[in-house]
Amino acid sequence: MCGRFTLRTPAGVLVEQFRLESAPELAPRYNIAPTQDVAVVRNEHDTAQDDAARRELVLMHWGLVPSWSKDPKQGARMINARGETAAEKPSFRAAFKRRRCLVLADGYYEWQKTGGKHKQPFLIHRDDGAAFAFAGLWERWKGDDGPPLESCTIITTSSAESTREIHDRMPVILDEADYDLWLDVQFEDRERLQQLLIPWESDELVAEPVSTHVNNVRHDDPQCAEPQSP
Repeated sequence: MCGRFTLRTPAGVLVEQFRLESAPELAPRYNIAPTQDVAVVRNEHDTAQDDAARRELVLMHWGLVPSWSKDPKQGARMINARGETAAEKPSFRAAFKRRRCLVLADGYYEWQKTGGKHKQPFLIHRDDGAAFAFAGLWERWKGDDGPPLESCTIITTSSAESTREIHDRMPVILDEADYDLWLDVQFEDRERLQQLLIPWESDELVAEPVSTHVNNVRHDDPQCAEPQSP
């Protein structure tokens, strides 16, 4: 699964890397947790038949709330969607078809069982520290009053060989060449989309042990991501 991640990359760098026209100022995040707001890239014209759709960066609630849900608290249980079944599950299939997005990150945490009472946290990131994109799905939920709630989930798959000893699952990290296809709301070839939901087998991915300081969701500071001796 993917339950915590980081996004420390400045907004200006994200604008260039993900071909955005603009982005809101984003404070560095060292310990993003479920039910918090996360940075998501989607096509602006998410429902229109518009060949000139442009990418936009928006903040969304992490934990997908289906449009038909009676209780928005349901999203806390849907921070992840399994890539093997997301296209079929009632909670995710509509979003898989029409509301795909990129969830921006530059690292994610995973906890390895050590045989003792505690687990060792690792920060998994690119060796150059650059940002990347998780495959995501998003929904818009409208209650009886108040503004609509936009929420998202991160798709997971089996772990890459380089991280398998830490955990048997990982978030789907999309190749940059596949961003346009994943974001294209007019593209509905499920089999082709499914082919993108695979482990990111790359020598660029490294895992560093970090302090258990990250275990506390109230901690969101550089100490969470500092390498430590395991």
